Amino acid sequence: MLTSVRSLLAATFLAGSMLAAAPALAQDDAAASPISISGNVAVTTDYRFRGVSLSGGDFALQGGIDVVHDSGFYVGTWGSSIDGGAFGELELDFYGGWSGDVAEGVTVDVGLLYYMYPASDDVGGVDLDTNIWEPYASVGFTLGPVGGTLGAAYAWEQDSLGGDDNLYIYTDWSLGIPNTPVTFSAHLGYTDGALAPPFLAGTADDTGLDWSLGVSATIYGGLSGSLTYVGVEGPSIDGFTDDAIVATLSFAG
Repeated sequence: MLTSVRSLLAATFLAGSMLAAAPALAQDDAAASPISISGNVAVTTDYRFRGVSLSGGDFALQGGIDVVHDSGFYVGTWGSSIDGGAFGELELDFYGGWSGDVAEGVTVDVGLLYYMYPASDDVGGVDLDTNIWEPYASVGFTLGPVGGTLGAAYAWEQDSLGGDDNLYIYTDWSLGIPNTPVTFSAHLGYTDGALAPPFLAGTADDTGLDWSLGVSATIYGGLSGSLTYVGVEGPSIDGFTDDAIVATLSFAG
């Protein structure tokens, strides 16, 4: 659809100005489109969601598509293979929101995310509600090679959360090494509610921390790799809440 729109714009422009040269026409045509589409694919040794493994400590295949308007509004979808038991073997996320600069070096992002587990609607003849709605907001800061984000996500009381709610507060930091393709990153998150790591691990504690330290590098073009150490608070369950080193190879374009 986007290709057809660009073709239509080009034809209209050509009819209005026969003196335009072909290279200039291509540039003006691209500039006339306010929408950009990008995609990403990845393979990771372990799909960790806020420190907790959703792939049973095994490899996961992932990928997504984003559609962004010049105004800052966006929609997208992302999916991953999982080992989710009653949640099935696939997670699909759908999201939409707005992101933009509000000051020099300061970016705001607000939106709504929907976690969908399509294989879990009917398990053993029982209709399960496992899908989750979660609004989110974050503020990002950039100062030279250093980037930081402060954010929060809140899932209100839902059947998929056992009638409970969930609050997640986090901060992410990154440091790009000048004149190299290498970036170091750090993450700290706090969960209060049904998705807290100690609670998921079987304790009565519905609060907990997760953290990670990582390094990533651009390999070639849109191909990049990363290595991350991930940990969570609470009982250590192998392939679920144990500390792990996660390697990821991804391509974005």
